[in-house]
Amino acid sequence: MKNSNKHIDDDVLVKSLLGEADCEEQMAVAQWIAADAANEKHYNDMKLIWDESKKLEGQTTVSPDAAWQRLMQRVEQEESNNVNTSSSRTIKLSPARWMRAAALLLAMVGSAWLIYNLSNAGEGQMLVQTFDKVLTTKLPDGSVVILNKNSEISYPAHFDGDKRNVTLKGEAFFSITANKAKPFVIDAGNSSVTVVGTTFNVKSKNDVTEVIVESGIVEVAKREKAVRLLPGQKVVVSAATDTPKSENVTDELYNYYRTNEFVCNGTPLSKVVATLNEAYNTQIVLHNSKIASLPLSVTFHNEPIEVVVDIIAKTLNLSVEKQGEQIILKER
Repeated sequence: MKNSNKHIDDDVLVKSLLGEADCEEQMAVAQWIAADAANEKHYNDMKLIWDESKKLEGQTTVSPDAAWQRLMQRVEQEESNNVNTSSSRTIKLSPARWMRAAALLLAMVGSAWLIYNLSNAGEGQMLVQTFDKVLTTKLPDGSVVILNKNSEISYPAHFDGDKRNVTLKGEAFFSITANKAKPFVIDAGNSSVTVVGTTFNVKSKNDVTEVIVESGIVEVAKREKAVRLLPGQKVVVSAATDTPKSENVTDELYNYYRTNEFVCNGTPLSKVVATLNEAYNTQIVLHNSKIASLPLSVTFHNEPIEVVVDIIAKTLNLSVEKQGEQIILKER
């Protein structure tokens, strides 16, 4: 049977998803879904996107429903503006584009957006991208991912086949649902991370990938060479890395975006500063390399950056100088 998408208005499908369809419209949608398996799949794809986007609601104080209404008003206005007076043609959104609009409302509320693409083969691909906030999302297998700011993860709507493949750009903490028959594989730029069920952190930025393991066993490979990591171990893979090698984790700074704490245990000042610059989007600069290795043992609980810098300066007997956007730490 041929697909019967053209026999029902896009608006009715969207109203059904939002719970705003009346009895007659609900019946029409039900009959349309029952008429063709392709219709049912199409509707389920649309519902999946709306359900996924609603999961992101807790990451913002702005109501996604209110943002949706504003977006619909904007779309209607654009359609009205696009009427061609010579042919009376109005541009309408297809169901797939309605769902893309639904995803884009997450960008409107400022925390993240989720996009759903339908390929020629009918497979669905999800993309979750964060902006200025940390985001927690759940994958189709129940695995949980905490995305740091300015990061993104893409994955299929359903994990078919013998592997669970995802692609990461930026940084994320993974808590993977165990499934020995279907390994979880992360494409992280220059590295491939393979696990069965474990918790670990992956950071892939500027062609450098760092993997830190909290529980379980993680395999990190660059081309055909791999290393297995145990809890408390990490590996850093860069363009210059030939064979990945494990090393012990010496600090807990990588956890800052999950815990809102910066735990320093004799951590070199240079590493502390690099993490603070990333977390606060600041430009803290060390005046010379001599102070870069100074060990710092203190815990910050997400205090304002001015307070953090002041504590560092007093603890290490340094002075603070400001030049434009830069905060310079110097020896006294």
